[in-house]
Amino acid sequence: MASFRAALSQLAAMQVAGVRNNYDLDALPDHMHPPQLPALLVLPIELQDKRFFRAWHNSLGTSAFRGGVKQASYTVTHLLLLAPRESGLGIRSHLPRLVSLIDSYMGALALDSTLDGKLQLPAEVSVEPGIFAFGEREFFGCAFRHRWTLEAGA
Repeated sequence: MASFRAALSQLAAMQVAGVRNNYDLDALPDHMHPPQLPALLVLPIELQDKRFFRAWHNSLGTSAFRGGVKQASYTVTHLLLLAPRESGLGIRSHLPRLVSLIDSYMGALALDSTLDGKLQLPAEVSVEPGIFAFGEREFFGCAFRHRWTLEAGA
């Protein structure tokens, strides 16, 4: 099975119709500018005081089965940034495009829910549209919270 890093790179490579840029860990920008949007950012961490999701889950958990497969559970945020909060006529002017991008994202993931075999089980994904801080700005967007199962020690 694949490593956590390999799965993250595969997620960053996922092509979603309507998304201009996909950023892997080694290419994350410090700031986002309108010409870069919409963009997807792979974020394998979540700061406790700035959680995207209201419910807290263990980000990394390991379970081993005697004589069986050792598995690790990972939680990853794939953050879609659509437009700066101050742009347009407010959220109403961005909602139709945001909903279309969410549909496109879920459609792309449905085509490859194990990320080219990097995951032991299909990804479980929670979807949270909202306003998200990145760099010095706030953006309309959506956090896709992935829960993955990978072979431990791969």
